[in-house]
Amino acid sequence: MGTEQINITLGTAGHIDHGKTLLIKCLTGCETDRLKEEKERGMSIDLGHAPCKIADLEVGIVDVPGHENFVKTMVAGASGMDGVIFVVAADDGVMPQTREHLDILMLLGIEHGIVALTKVDRVESDLLEIVQADLADYLQGTFLADAPILPVSSVTGEGFGPLWKALSDLVGAIEPKRVDGVFRLPVDRSFSIKGYGTVVSGIPVSGSAQIGDEIVLLPQEVSGRIKAMQVYSQNAAMAQAGQCAALNVREWDHRSIERGQTVTVPGYYAPQEWCVCKLRLLPHDKLFIKNGSHVRFHTGTSDLPATVYLVQGDRMASGDESLVQVRLERSLVAAPGDRFIVRAQSPVQTIGGGVIVETVPRRLKRSRPEVVRDLTERAEAADDEASFVEYCVKVADAIAVQPADVSVRAKVLPGRLEEILGALVRAEKVIELTPGRYVHVDTVRDVGQRLVDAIGDYHRQSPDSPGLTLEALQAACGINKAVLEPLVALLTERGHLVERHHRLALPDHRETAAGQDPLLAGIEALFRERGFHPPSPDEVAEHSGAAKDRVAESLKLLVEHERLVQVGRDLLFHTDSVEHARQALVAFIGKEGKLESVKFKYLIDTTRKFAIPLLDYFDRTGVTRRVGNTRYLK
Repeated sequence: MGTEQINITLGTAGHIDHGKTLLIKCLTGCETDRLKEEKERGMSIDLGHAPCKIADLEVGIVDVPGHENFVKTMVAGASGMDGVIFVVAADDGVMPQTREHLDILMLLGIEHGIVALTKVDRVESDLLEIVQADLADYLQGTFLADAPILPVSSVTGEGFGPLWKALSDLVGAIEPKRVDGVFRLPVDRSFSIKGYGTVVSGIPVSGSAQIGDEIVLLPQEVSGRIKAMQVYSQNAAMAQAGQCAALNVREWDHRSIERGQTVTVPGYYAPQEWCVCKLRLLPHDKLFIKNGSHVRFHTGTSDLPATVYLVQGDRMASGDESLVQVRLERSLVAAPGDRFIVRAQSPVQTIGGGVIVETVPRRLKRSRPEVVRDLTERAEAADDEASFVEYCVKVADAIAVQPADVSVRAKVLPGRLEEILGALVRAEKVIELTPGRYVHVDTVRDVGQRLVDAIGDYHRQSPDSPGLTLEALQAACGINKAVLEPLVALLTERGHLVERHHRLALPDHRETAAGQDPLLAGIEALFRERGFHPPSPDEVAEHSGAAKDRVAESLKLLVEHERLVQVGRDLLFHTDSVEHARQALVAFIGKEGKLESVKFKYLIDTTRKFAIPLLDYFDRTGVTRRVGNTRYLK
């Protein structure tokens, strides 16, 4: 049976000289100390990678240095681990980097592991039992509390049978990383191979890439295409999240590429110098952090000087968890949910870590309560892909958002995003307002209340009016018409609004009927009587004896009640007259094929003063189209 590659990466962790590199050599046959200095000093100072066959699966193993001077390198390696082989030497027991490495693993959210108790050939059996018991006590309260502690010797081979069994169980317990995300590879190293050119290597943290794909190197924003690739040191057509991969990109110069830079696909990531994070300090004595503290910030393979600004309060003590804003000395590429480590600069030590909520272009003002509320909600959503998509829909500036905008902000590819949005719609958290345009239910509630309030205010100011036109409501609320129309339709369907006389009103609004007001009834009768020779506002005032401002308000109400039609600025016709003119016009053109404009006044027995504005009105309302001085049916 062949060996199947699986996108899982294991890693070692533990104190210097506890046998991590030799253990990997015994497991894989690979020497992960590749540098001349490492071989001369007998000490790992950089990351080493090796493929490892466990049962019928091939996984990657990353070997990290154990010396305190290279903890930043250890963090870079640990960021790509799905599970850990935690190494403790039987003749030493728990040492300083044993403790720090375990802290780092926990802060990075690693949940799976086994413990290799190495160098058992150097201790007596009774001492081995004591060391094993002490180690078990030390691991209580950590993710390794129930992990098997496996005594082994890389010199004699003792204990490797149970170790292989435990590794098989470990790999079986780990769920491989999803590969349907946006491809992103934090660069571990870069080099050149004669005949091929530049190669960048590392462990992708999301998505997959194939030969021929266009990719971009950030923060330089240099594009290229994958010419060839290897996975676990073997030629491959595809690299997936969780696999140790090397990409050959001829367009790039390896001398300008450093650890901490990022390879990804175009269009999704913008390097930023600020990020919002959830920070947790380790529960160790005398640890604290003040607002404005300078630290080293580690995420992926990046190691950057940074300044921490607390969102609330001015000090965090050991064990505290808080929202912070981090300013980095150089721009960073990161996604919501990425893990990070914070190390103090003096004395140099790991003090905390947590989850990146989102990278942002600038510092946000913590003095504004709404900012703190938003950051809190954003942080709660950052741990889960679907929750962050829901958050992006909810806070969209456009009220209703298109999937392309959510895709970029949430770092989710279109196919996967469609699945998530569909699930959110079924869960009644999001509404598909129109095809391809989504709105959060909370937004519908809040914006819907704004619309209802605006219409209610209009009713109080103009109780005789049947309501607001859509255009007037848009002007009052400043909402894009493409969003407002379906939103109003939804509110009408739910019974929050009604439409009367082509106007929007609250369901319980009852305006004064036009026929119940003697002045309105008289004015309407005058327009009905005058037909295609309607009166001007001044003539209406003279005829009715009412003040001009009262007449103006009455004419406005009759238009709103659809008893009159506004054809020009001060030109109104009775609705029946306009309908008679329309019927006559349609009948004539239907028979003759066209109408010369000059003939229309004879058709309805009026003057040019009234005929031409009526023709223009029919053009505007889509009854006719004008070509020169001739009208055709539209």
